[in-house]
Amino acid sequence: MVVYREASTLAKDLGVEAKTLYTLSNNLPAHYHTVSTPKADGGVRRLTVPDEALKRVQRAIVKNILVYMPVSSCATAYRYGGGAVYNASLHTGQREGLRLDIRHFFDSVRYSAVKETVFPPEIFSEPLRILLSMLCYYGDTLPQGAPTSPAIVNILLREFDRRIAAWCRKRRIVYSRYCDDLVFSGGRGLKAVRPAVEAELRALGFFLHEKKTAFRPAGRRQTVTGLVVNEKVSVPAETRRAIRQAAHYCRRFGVESHLRRIGSPLSPERYLEQLLGRVSYVLQTAPDCAWATEVRQWILEERRRRWGAGSRIKTER
Repeated sequence: MVVYREASTLAKDLGVEAKTLYTLSNNLPAHYHTVSTPKADGGVRRLTVPDEALKRVQRAIVKNILVYMPVSSCATAYRYGGGAVYNASLHTGQREGLRLDIRHFFDSVRYSAVKETVFPPEIFSEPLRILLSMLCYYGDTLPQGAPTSPAIVNILLREFDRRIAAWCRKRRIVYSRYCDDLVFSGGRGLKAVRPAVEAELRALGFFLHEKKTAFRPAGRRQTVTGLVVNEKVSVPAETRRAIRQAAHYCRRFGVESHLRRIGSPLSPERYLEQLLGRVSYVLQTAPDCAWATEVRQWILEERRRRWGAGSRIKTER
């Protein structure tokens, strides 16, 4: 285990001058801006996003420090080998399901928790603990748009995950956590889960979102991270139809025409990027899906036709 006592050692491993680290930490408001993105429920999510200078440092912190910190196997988001499909696969074929959501997740993370748990004194000197915590924190919240925040959350909740997983194993309940979504499944006993989870979360300063609690009894469609898990992992039929229809209109009338028809503000590049992601999502759960394979090939060819064989679809922010 690497121990950091001097700023020069930390700077060398991060590939960033110590002067730059201190300059950024001393003027954080100048390096963040707010971005609004639409939510699935019709609301708006406001993300606090770092500029490129701070983002480069945060990515270096993730790559050189945070990825080596232990996290629970129950954490299925923001880690190698995880993802929405893997998370859903853990809950296939179960009789009942329960989903709990942590309210104001990133906003509820305390600075002291980041400093004490993510940058412990056994590894970092006190000045470096303060410096790193400041570079990853902003105001009184963990910035949701920062590349360090997802990794920090998994580290912070490691012990919570361990305790809840142990509690569930004794009752033959399957547990996983996809960021702030807590998923439980099993044959019986799920009604006892919520009080146990609430008590553990309250000790950490977190609370459950009342309106996002979802219990799925036997005989109902079970979904986990947007995927159906009753018998096997699959994309919901209505989602597949919407993807297939969008691809059909793009191919028949052209991407620009389709965007005008649906009133989308996205550029053709960004829309095709999103459509490719949605189609790839289908193929993760059904690799032999003929129409999805065909649509994916069309999107790749359309990209090459528009922007050349060596170009990539631009990501807009």
